[in-house]
Amino acid sequence: MSLRYATRLNSFGSAPQLCWPELLGKPTMMQMAERAASVGGLTDVDLNYPDHVSGDPAAIAAQIGDLGLTINGLAMRYYTNPAFKRGAFTNPDETVRRAAIDLTKKGIDSARAMGSKLMTIWLGQDGFDYNFQVDYKQVWEWEVAAIREVAEHDPECLISIEYKPDEPRAHSLLRDAATTLHAIAEAGSANLGVTLDFAHSLYAGEQPAFAAHLINHHSRLLGVHLNDGYSKRDDGLMVGAVHLRSTLELLRQIRKDGYQGVLYFDTFPDLSGLDPVRECEANIATVQRLLTVADKLDSDTRLADALADQDAVASQQIVNEALFGQ
Repeated sequence: MSLRYATRLNSFGSAPQLCWPELLGKPTMMQMAERAASVGGLTDVDLNYPDHVSGDPAAIAAQIGDLGLTINGLAMRYYTNPAFKRGAFTNPDETVRRAAIDLTKKGIDSARAMGSKLMTIWLGQDGFDYNFQVDYKQVWEWEVAAIREVAEHDPECLISIEYKPDEPRAHSLLRDAATTLHAIAEAGSANLGVTLDFAHSLYAGEQPAFAAHLINHHSRLLGVHLNDGYSKRDDGLMVGAVHLRSTLELLRQIRKDGYQGVLYFDTFPDLSGLDPVRECEANIATVQRLLTVADKLDSDTRLADALADQDAVASQQIVNEALFGQ
């Protein structure tokens, strides 16, 4: 696995007084990028579209590059049109659906102009809040058709769907790995894949390592968002803060399955005013330590035997030794 690390750029608006004591208001996108560039070991950033791309995409990419960072990709945000609250690709109004599709195409064009080949789509507004609110057949057909259309806009750009059980809708249409894989299979475009967000996977009731393997087996794992939480919502805690073993298992599994993409920290230091630079550096250090543990596990032939026998007692003892020593 290539050790490239990206981060949620908006995290670097956290605790602004530590970086900009005289700042009035919110920091700009480039100010946050400059702050992110000070993180030891960080190689990439993802930008939100259209929020972070208000000017010439190529010029913005050049500015990011001058900071020593690479733009891993863009992530769509459907907030610019208030009507998107009722759905982006599944809105009952055809003109709103078209606006969401066209906005996504513009985002894909911007990503390509920035030298990136990755667009991440989180369709959080596509869902429902009540029984008898939507025609399930109709919204599913709209969702799949729109995904197919945006994917076919530029076959050379990878389109990664990030799933999430809920929020802002009570029920998201693409709520878990299995449902997302069904949509991708129906859309049928070769450039589609999935982004697995660790906290989303947990509160979708999944085992993240198993979900990652299913994604790799049936489609492509195009993005991994690392964070943690208490499995009830998207807490955005630091990596390994709650589910250390599940994080270790995920990292080992994606490496085994050949994942070569960026490890992206989708954490929220801004919710409690943490220093985002220290927080991001702590995330990188945690991942590097866990990958070292994964190396130990891969070189321990006893683990393969325990897994073959489905011997949970033996496997837990082996993992304990790798984590804590004998």
